[in-house]
Amino acid sequence: MEDYDLVIIGGGIGGSALAATMARAGAKALLLEKSEVYEDHVRGEWIAPWGVAEVKRLGLYDLLRHAGGHHLAQHITYDETLDPAQAEAAPLPLDMFVPGIPGPLCIGHPKHCQTLFDEAGRAGAVTRRGVEVLKVTAGNAPSVTYRRGGEERVVAARLIVGADGRASSARSAAGIELNQDKPHHMFGGMLVENASGWNADRQAIGTEGDFAFLAFPQGDGRIRIYGSYALEERRRFAGPDGPRLFLDAFKMNCSPENRHIAEGRPAGPLLSYFNNNSWTDEPYAEGVVLIGDAAGWNDPIIGLGLSITYRDVRIVSDLLRGAALWNADLFRAYGEERRERMRRLRFVADIQSTLDAEFDEAARERRRSFFARAKADPSLQAYSFAVMAGPDSLPPEIFTPDYRAHVLGS
Repeated sequence: MEDYDLVIIGGGIGGSALAATMARAGAKALLLEKSEVYEDHVRGEWIAPWGVAEVKRLGLYDLLRHAGGHHLAQHITYDETLDPAQAEAAPLPLDMFVPGIPGPLCIGHPKHCQTLFDEAGRAGAVTRRGVEVLKVTAGNAPSVTYRRGGEERVVAARLIVGADGRASSARSAAGIELNQDKPHHMFGGMLVENASGWNADRQAIGTEGDFAFLAFPQGDGRIRIYGSYALEERRRFAGPDGPRLFLDAFKMNCSPENRHIAEGRPAGPLLSYFNNNSWTDEPYAEGVVLIGDAAGWNDPIIGLGLSITYRDVRIVSDLLRGAALWNADLFRAYGEERRERMRRLRFVADIQSTLDAEFDEAARERRRSFFARAKADPSLQAYSFAVMAGPDSLPPEIFTPDYRAHVLGS
């Protein structure tokens, strides 16, 4: 039986970042990844400024920039109740949220994963791909049984890290309960190229009719686009015509610049998901700790999956490097911080979904009222600082039913 300090299940962004960080610190780490090639799963390509700060603390920022990481400098919110000229006249500067961070960082998911996986190997971690995990044993003697190339192996570890996504085998083996709320709407995404007319430094969101969009440029005419639409229309963009119908949905009067997106060319698959939140009350057990989506995910309408994951990696690696005994008690502070972090982000995502991804006349009037009231009362937009500056950047009274009612005018 092989023996390691860490066996990390899942060689995506969280698992590879943790393997690289801990291998640099001298830990003997094994990184297991099921895929042979990273594919575009239409998620995880935008890092908020507070997430970029976590990347820097992990010493991975220069690596991602060299791999093509692209910073965004401006944000514009469009809406059918707003004059587009006025919206474009006052873009929000994105370097204002975290000192020393010029704005969000965008990088393609497959490239992001491969860059970190390679870095983990360079740092000294043992990296293996094409792996099928057969059994995870938690407790005082953690072990993982896996198959690779027809050969079955059992490896022991001081600690197993579940970085294996939403259907985590590590979470199941540890008996950690996953909580989920009801989906609010559908959320589709696609990568577009040949959209060089769009300002490469500008991200945007907007709602018109029965569709809400998000656009995050990656440079060189490539833009990751997302769209929200009603649950009842879950097959709206299904079939061979789906990509073209999706691009056509971006043709909006409220955002004239969307024509550059609509004229672009699909550069990857169009995939759609239910939008919802999920969380674990304690993302750890004896012999196992969870990071990233394995520990629960945030509604992607506010785009914080990568930022959440990088904070998970930073906190867990700090704890491991600072302790001789890697038992469940070590992760109590991580569990408490993550529980409150995810509660706050669920709160923010609920407000954002209510404002941006509801499409009847009452929803339009709600947005109209919100934009009008926000001109006189900037506190109505304070919740958005949790997206850009981090959920710990705001006082507790922001995350209350009274504040929600204040924002939504109810």
